[in-house]
Amino acid sequence: MSDHDDNEHDADDEHDEPVKREPQQRDPQWWLAALGDTLIWARLQVLDSGIAEVFDSDGRTLVYDDETAARMALLDAEFRAFDGIDEDDAAAFGFDLEEVEPPRGDNDEELIVRMVEKLSSRH
Repeated sequence: MSDHDDNEHDADDEHDEPVKREPQQRDPQWWLAALGDTLIWARLQVLDSGIAEVFDSDGRTLVYDDETAARMALLDAEFRAFDGIDEDDAAAFGFDLEEVEPPRGDNDEELIVRMVEKLSSRH
């Protein structure tokens, strides 16, 4: 065996330290409810562990055992999944689907001020 082969073998024998990771989150799912001329947003995120978190318009993060439980709670509170809303649904809520998008922010503190949205009046 040459020195080169030994070095390759040594590198293969090294054991990497386990990497500590923060809980990973899948892409957020945005939900909304309409109250008069106001839209209320909620963000559902499912962790890799299966735990589901809902960030609500009050700035709270509600934790559920799984995505199904979180979805049921949102539906019970009369929220609808934004990605499932079509033009007819949007009209029933009182907004134009082309004019509304989920709130954006770099962190939850920036999002909280955008989680309640007053609809512009149409004439």
